[in-house]
Amino acid sequence: MAPSTSTSTSNSNSNSDFIKKPKNKDQDENIPKEEPLKIIFIHPDLGIGGAERLVVDAAVGLQKRGHTVTLFTSHCDPGHCFDEARDGTLDVRVRGNTLIPAYILGRFAILCAILRQLHLFFQIYFSNELSSLQPDIFFVDQLSACVPLLRYLQPHARVLFYCHFPDQLLASRKGVIQKLYRLPFDSLEEWTTGAADGLVVNSKFTRRVFEKTFPRLRDRHPGVVYPCVDIRVDTENEDGLKINGNGQENTWTGKKVLLSINRFERKKSVELAVRAYAGIDISVRKNSRLVIAGGYDPRIHENVSYHLSLVQLAESLGLRIATTKTIVTALIVPKEVDVLFLLSVPASLKSMLLRTAKLLIYTPPDEHFGIVPLEAMLHGVPVLAANSGGPLESIVEGQTGWLRDVRDQEKWSEVMRWALDGRHEEIFQAMGGNGPKRVREEFSQEKMAERLEGEMRRIRKSSRKGVVGYRELLVLGVGMAMVGLILAWVMSEASRRGMLRDGWGVLGR
Repeated sequence: MAPSTSTSTSNSNSNSDFIKKPKNKDQDENIPKEEPLKIIFIHPDLGIGGAERLVVDAAVGLQKRGHTVTLFTSHCDPGHCFDEARDGTLDVRVRGNTLIPAYILGRFAILCAILRQLHLFFQIYFSNELSSLQPDIFFVDQLSACVPLLRYLQPHARVLFYCHFPDQLLASRKGVIQKLYRLPFDSLEEWTTGAADGLVVNSKFTRRVFEKTFPRLRDRHPGVVYPCVDIRVDTENEDGLKINGNGQENTWTGKKVLLSINRFERKKSVELAVRAYAGIDISVRKNSRLVIAGGYDPRIHENVSYHLSLVQLAESLGLRIATTKTIVTALIVPKEVDVLFLLSVPASLKSMLLRTAKLLIYTPPDEHFGIVPLEAMLHGVPVLAANSGGPLESIVEGQTGWLRDVRDQEKWSEVMRWALDGRHEEIFQAMGGNGPKRVREEFSQEKMAERLEGEMRRIRKSSRKGVVGYRELLVLGVGMAMVGLILAWVMSEASRRGMLRDGWGVLGR
C-alpha cells in the first residue's frame, strides 16, 4: 500500500500548507547538556482532545528543551486543532490521508485507522522524507500498528510508545460479530505494542490495567509520565463571575459554587454529585449552587439522554434547575436555581467557573488520569474526587482535596457541607495554597518533557531486545493492509452503486 512513485515530498507538503514552520523564539534557553535529539511524533488524528493535548504539550516541551521535533499525523484540521499545531509553534505534517477514509459507511474505524497509519509511514519512507530527518526517536501513541515497521526499516532509531489506555478496552463489543471482529485487532495491539523499545503510560492506574490487559507483556514495566496542564493561569476576570454583559451585578453574587466539569456521559457518574448535593440540609445550601458543566454535543444521543436524566433526577429530589449554553445566560439565571447545567462550556467560561468555585466535585470512578482536578488545584480550588484511578495520584488527601468512595453518598455530602457551612475556611484556604504548588512541581509541561526525555535517553542507551513473532507480524501487517485496501475498494464501489443496506453496518470500532 505504498504511495505511487509519482508522489513526491513537495506534493505531499501541500497537505499541510496551512501550517507554518516552527518559531525559533519558542525554544527555551534551558538546553540539555547531552546532544539534542531528533524526535518524530506519529499521531493518528491531531484534533482537540485529551490525547491530542498531551501530544502537543509533549512536543512543545521537548522542543523547548532544545530537541528537534517533527509531528506527523493523518489528519489535522486548522479549524479544529490546538493553536500550537497551526500557528507555527510545531512542525506538523499531514500525511497518509489520501487513500483510506477515516470510516467506511460510518464503521470499521479501527481498520481504517491502522491502514491510514501504515499509509502515513510508507509515504514518508518511500518519499525519502523520513531519511532526510534522520530521527533518533519515534514517539508513537494511541495506535501501535506501525511500531514493528519502524523498528525493521529504521533500525538506528528507537521507538517509545505512549499508552493512554488499551484500545481494546475502549471498543464496543455488543454482539458476537463485533467480538469476533475485534479479536485480530486485540492481538495485533498487544504484539505491536510489545515491539516498542520503551513503553510509558499516563498513570500508575493505567499501568496496572496495561499489565492485566496484555499478559504476554508481563516482563515489560512501563514508565509513568503524567499529562500536564498549562501553569500560566489566566489573570483576566480574576474575581470570577461577577458582572453580566451589561456590566450589572448578576445573580451569582454571594453564591458558594460547587462545580462539576465532565462530559455528559454516564460513565462519569455525575448523578452522584446531584444526589450528594440534595442530601445536604436546605439551611446549609441556602446560598449555594451546584454547577454541572461539560462537553455536550446535541448530535450524540448519550449526551442528550444523560443530560435529560440528570435534569429529571434533580427535579425528583426537589432541586430547582436551569440549563444554559452561553456566558450571558449563565449569569442571569434566577437566584433560586439550585442546579445549573452548562452545556458545551467554552474555555473562557471554564476558567471563570474555576475561579468562582468553592469546591470541585470529580465523580468519575476509575478515571485513567483526569486533567480537571489539576486545573482546579492550579486555580486554588480543593477537589473532592473518587478514591480510585488517576485522582489517587494527583490529589493528596487532606492537603489538596479529599478522596471518597463513590458508593458512599453521605461521605460526599459531608465534604460538600464543609465547603458550605463556613466553619472550615482555614482548611480550604490552606488547600487553596497547596494545590497550585503541587501542580507546578509535578504536572507542568517542563516536568512532563523532562520525564519523557529521560525515558528516551534510557532506551537509546539500553540494548535492543528481539520481538517474538517479529517476521510473522510483519507479514500479518502487510496482509491486513492488502485486505483492507481491497475491502475499502469493494465497499466503496458497492456503496456508489447502491448495493449496500443498513444490515452491512454491524461492525463498529
